Amino acid sequence: LCFPCCTHSPYSQAFLTPSSSRVFVVRRDQDIYIHTLRKLFNESHGIFMGLQRSEEELAGKSRKAQLVQVSKNYRSVIRACMEDMHQAAALKLGPAFLQVSILSAMELIWNLCEILFVEAATAGPLLLRLLDWVRLHVCDVDSMVREVLSSESPSKHKLFWNVVDVFVLQGRMDEARHLLSKEASANPASMNMYKILDDLMKKMPVPSLGNTQTLTELELKWQHWHEECQRYLQDGTFASNPHMESICKILLGDEDAILEKKELMTTWYHFLVTRLLYSHPTVKPMELRFYAQSSMDLFLGGESSPEPLDLILMAAFEFEMHQVIKECSIVLSNWWFVAHLTDLLDHCKLLQSHNLYFGSNMREFLLLEYASGLFSHHSLWQLGVDYFDHCPQFGRVYLELHIERVPLSTEQKALKVLRICEQRQMHEQVRSICKIMAMKALRNNRLGSALSWSIRAKDAAFATLISDRFLKDYCEKGCFSDLDLIDNLGPSMLLSDRLTFLGKYREFHRLYGEKRFAEAARLLLTLMTAHIAPCSFWMTLLTDALPLLEQKEVIFSAEQTYELMRCLEDLTAGNPDKQKFQDDDVETTKVEMLRLALARNLARVIVKEGTVEGS
Repeated sequence: LCFPCCTHSPYSQAFLTPSSSRVFVVRRDQDIYIHTLRKLFNESHGIFMGLQRSEEELAGKSRKAQLVQVSKNYRSVIRACMEDMHQAAALKLGPAFLQVSILSAMELIWNLCEILFVEAATAGPLLLRLLDWVRLHVCDVDSMVREVLSSESPSKHKLFWNVVDVFVLQGRMDEARHLLSKEASANPASMNMYKILDDLMKKMPVPSLGNTQTLTELELKWQHWHEECQRYLQDGTFASNPHMESICKILLGDEDAILEKKELMTTWYHFLVTRLLYSHPTVKPMELRFYAQSSMDLFLGGESSPEPLDLILMAAFEFEMHQVIKECSIVLSNWWFVAHLTDLLDHCKLLQSHNLYFGSNMREFLLLEYASGLFSHHSLWQLGVDYFDHCPQFGRVYLELHIERVPLSTEQKALKVLRICEQRQMHEQVRSICKIMAMKALRNNRLGSALSWSIRAKDAAFATLISDRFLKDYCEKGCFSDLDLIDNLGPSMLLSDRLTFLGKYREFHRLYGEKRFAEAARLLLTLMTAHIAPCSFWMTLLTDALPLLEQKEVIFSAEQTYELMRCLEDLTAGNPDKQKFQDDDVETTKVEMLRLALARNLARVIVKEGTVEGS
């Protein structure tokens, strides 16, 4: 965006892009990639979550105080980020300097919104809050004060009267009087004049936060004090000293005298607060719009056009909250500011009536945009999940769409994403993530991991495919990999017949290893006769029966032996590649060995069973 170039604000560079013939490549949500802003995103997330949890805990004045504190917490995070960037800015690093300016402008706007909307300061305290706002943000005179006070003769320093004037313009009377006392000490002949001005500044009525006086009492005191200042000015008490005469005119609220100090104030909103202090200290909130507009017109004087920052502040003074949010959305480079400010204002019950044309309210729309931006970052996406959770209308849909796009670069990250989906019963996303990870593991020949993911996905077809790979590997290598996983399948083995077979076949090997031959034989026969074993694996199962058939002790009964014989004949007779099967010397040898072993076992069984019957 290109804005009219104007130099009267210290935040000009935060909102201006110099026009040129160059083409700029715009990247969405660029700010989330700035490392120094990570603190802003991370710490404000905690404040946001705390605000959502405490929504119904307090009411009335307590609730208002809580919301003001939340607002201050947000501002403290902004200031902390500014401090982190100051070192880079001090080195004149362009982006860092610009970012500090943007953060300064953000806090300036937020603080004003806090005063006007969140705290909703009333007449009297309102002016005190605005004075604090100006002192904090607009004109920092600390370095100038240090330079003056550290000189050998402060009252002779070229910046002496500038510092006094700034203190007066900001209502810092005690500090102004302290400096004037140094001037009085250096000029004993003018002591009486200094004493009168000091007395006027000391007696100036100001609003009180303690509500110890009514607005009517304050206005009466202020009117008497104002008339006293007017008398001294008309009497020519300060005529011999132009600086002191100028200060007296400022105390009287003389607009021309205040505007003469334009360079010291630097901004029209500083001029506005000074003008209110000395002409209308009991200003009511709804009167601000008139003073603000006239102050901007007087200060700019047609020499320059308002900047975007000016328009945002003016909208705030006019209590146009929606316009503030709209202008900030256009000007600022990320959604953080408008999303969190709008959420806070919504908790203040100030935006309840404003719905957007597509059905959502402004709060939710901005939170959705902010969270969507977070999801483009490799780690900040986790914060976005919580923001989506607190968008009741569309948050679930947005989360489902964005969570599927999170790159599953590592198994640890995939488990993190999976846990988020499982906690929210997002079953489709859970299955999708598990399938993706299962496929990745299979491509890397990590069968155990692939099987684990397919079981979590409850994907029977994929579990069958991986079980076949396990069985194929077993046939080639003679042993199983990932034994811990297979040994602990539990009820998961029921996901598919092939997985059931894999689990049971592994159990057969375990029984055999423990020399529980009778149980192993029964299980092996069950695997053959239940038809859950793939046909291609039958020969392996029959071959596994050979050691049991050759045991000294008879393991298989006559009935079981007949079943094994039938299975062998079914295998040799029903094989589609029968001719190829017969031509394979190894397979032919296995068949002959099995037939011989089965015949011998049958003979042993008949003898044993006949002996038992004869006895």
